[in-house]
Amino acid sequence: MLAKTLEKKDKILECAINLFAEKGYVHTSVRDLIDCSGFGAGTFYKHFINKEEVLKILLENFLEQIIFNVYEYFKQEEDLYLRFIESKRVMLEVFAQNEKMSEIYSRVAGINESIDQCLQDFDNKFLIFTSKNIQYGINRNIFKDLPVTPIASSTLAIIKYAVYRWVVSKEISREEMFDMVLSFHKSLAIGLVNGDVFNLPMKSKNQN
Repeated sequence: MLAKTLEKKDKILECAINLFAEKGYVHTSVRDLIDCSGFGAGTFYKHFINKEEVLKILLENFLEQIIFNVYEYFKQEEDLYLRFIESKRVMLEVFAQNEKMSEIYSRVAGINESIDQCLQDFDNKFLIFTSKNIQYGINRNIFKDLPVTPIASSTLAIIKYAVYRWVVSKEISREEMFDMVLSFHKSLAIGLVNGDVFNLPMKSKNQN
């Protein structure tokens, strides 16, 4: 019974991703989600309060996937310099592998206060996660003792900007999105890493 219940919830979330990406969040109704899923209204409201909660869950799951993948990468790579750069590649791979979710994330800002708060919660969790990792490097004297918040914010900003240009405005390719973000962080890392610790420049795993 539990497995079937979870399958129904996942089916509704899958429908939401497809419809939000195809029609837009604003133009997708709860009825659209119900009809797409093939379940009744009772099933929908058993799992979700409204359409906004569906979006919130999608965004939370998206962020959790990003963080999980980065943690898995950290288990394999101990070099904090490489972590700082290549963890951004790991993040972008989640965006690239979830094109519809990336488009939803990039388009829903400004719809209403509730959605904006949802996005702000997403960004805050991202910033906290990124800041903790930068601070870890500072505490170990690998990174210079610089203000953490501006660095974390710039990381979030360049990722959001590159993803938007890739998936919404279609100005750049997937490869150019990766290059934009990684090039930025390679330059940023040169200023961030304590020169007494590493002999710069260093090469990332995928750099020739």
